[in-house]
Amino acid sequence: MPATALADAPTSKVALIVGAGDATGSAIAARFAREGFTVCMTRRSADKLQPVVDQIRTAGGQAFGFGSDARKEEDVQALVEQIERVHGPIEVLVFNIGANVPCSILDETARKYMKVWEMACFSGFLNAREVALRMAGRGRGTILFTGATASLRGGSHFAAFAGAKHALRALAQSMARELGPQGIHVAHVVVDGAIDTEFIRTQFPERYALKAQDGILSPAHIAENYWYLHTQPRDAWTFELDLRPYMEQW
Repeated sequence: MPATALADAPTSKVALIVGAGDATGSAIAARFAREGFTVCMTRRSADKLQPVVDQIRTAGGQAFGFGSDARKEEDVQALVEQIERVHGPIEVLVFNIGANVPCSILDETARKYMKVWEMACFSGFLNAREVALRMAGRGRGTILFTGATASLRGGSHFAAFAGAKHALRALAQSMARELGPQGIHVAHVVVDGAIDTEFIRTQFPERYALKAQDGILSPAHIAENYWYLHTQPRDAWTFELDLRPYMEQW
């Protein structure tokens, strides 16, 4: 490779947050940016990422937003290639897409069931595989999947979501066993409880009132655990973390 090409190659460490919503995903992005990572965030609409991009940049960090459909293989491949070429090697991937859509099994449609699976599971596979291909060549990296209560048990009216989240957890388990010996830390985070979001505040005010008692999850505190997973020494890696407020029922 010519010396000029080497000189132009990006060297920043990159954290890619797929599904950087207004709460947890944005908080995770801000946490990694504080540690000097160039943070790349994705949503279906890049415009919705601008507030958190501005917030991170105002605080002195590097952040970029991308509009991308995480369910489309060609979009994912193009995005990862662009980030690696322009911004630097992806050292951390956080897959944070939810797709929590309740519906009675008596009313569920094949189309919506498939869409939930595509969002919560299939897109996790596409993004993780594409990033893992790069990480494996470097012998290092962290891949973190966001799970939910539905990752562990299927609740009434959540057949589609639970099926997808169970499958995502199985994907994470398989990847951890295969990629761990190659220096890639794969972990799954079960977020079991209401999160401090505008949705919870407006739709479930009684639940939101528990915030004063530390009864709902803080996005910043969730993000702290993602940073903790990334910084673990490899002789004591955690595969799964269970995060819930102290008063949440198991």
